[in-house]
Amino acid sequence: MGAQSLDWLRVARSRLPDGAKRLLLERYPDPARALTADLSRISSAGRLPGSGRLTMKSFCDAQAVARDRAWLESTAATVVGLTDPHYPRLLRQIPDPPVVLYCLGATALLQVPALAIVGSRNPTPVGREIARNLARQLAGGGAVIVSGLAVGIDGAAHQGALDAKGATIAICATGLDTVYPHCHQQLAGLIGHSGLLVSEFPPGTGVKRYHFPRRNRIISGLTLGTLIVEAARKSGSLITAFFAAEQGREVLAVPGSIHSPLSRGPHRLLRDGARLVESIADILEELPALGMAPGASFSAAAGSVRANPVLDAVDFAPTSVDQVIERSGLTITEVCAMLIRMELAGAVRSCAGGYVRLPG
Repeated sequence: MGAQSLDWLRVARSRLPDGAKRLLLERYPDPARALTADLSRISSAGRLPGSGRLTMKSFCDAQAVARDRAWLESTAATVVGLTDPHYPRLLRQIPDPPVVLYCLGATALLQVPALAIVGSRNPTPVGREIARNLARQLAGGGAVIVSGLAVGIDGAAHQGALDAKGATIAICATGLDTVYPHCHQQLAGLIGHSGLLVSEFPPGTGVKRYHFPRRNRIISGLTLGTLIVEAARKSGSLITAFFAAEQGREVLAVPGSIHSPLSRGPHRLLRDGARLVESIADILEELPALGMAPGASFSAAAGSVRANPVLDAVDFAPTSVDQVIERSGLTITEVCAMLIRMELAGAVRSCAGGYVRLPG
């Protein structure tokens, strides 16, 4: 580990507020200089302690730094500080950027145009497919897909990027030595191998409720825009969308059935001015920089969000087989066969009058 990386670990483990650290780094961009700067000389701002010859280094937890260093060296992880040239430019522009980022994987992805895709932890099958298909197309074209490693839409977005052998970044709400949720151990391993895992929390940090909104501001801050695919009215995904709006980034949303509670979040955003997304073309029109990513090549047809014409044709209210046939454009034999398979898979349920789509 280089001397500068070690200095960034000391900055991260200094028991000073992040606002104070940012102030010091604004005056002294070199972390070694910031660590040894006399705090009393800048205490007139009223944001730092100012009695005696105090430095940021004097507030450092040396034992924690030693543990962090051992973990980073054993995993080939890296640390990127706020004034480091490798720190992502967009993230540095938000009001409260993380002072230090712990990274496991390809840190070069922090500089590639990216889109955040987030949504419900309990999506419908069609919502999951929409997220996966859009991510697959975007990542296949060279863009980076950013999400929060949560179950549901987040996981589908990461998986879509991996399907295309493209790039994805997972922003974690724990230290990188902990995978949450536990069911995404394998997914996190794949992302760390071919993409990037990022956290502002040092190794050893476990699951804490208030860490998730902090993670969400990084998801939006790192990207050109945030796309919402299915979200209830009170959803963490909407927090990410609100952060994006406050940060001056684009907010996009995929519409859904008026009968679905998971459409309320996206529809609220659309009423507030979010860009409606029905295909890859809508995303690229709003965020053309995504199409300028290395190796960008998109197929508008393949980017359609209609992942399953039969499932799309079934409402959350009772839907007759005749309606499904009319909406999907398929034959009665094709529709009946697919409805049976989807009922066995738990995607729909037969009822009086036809079929009803299940929430997930």
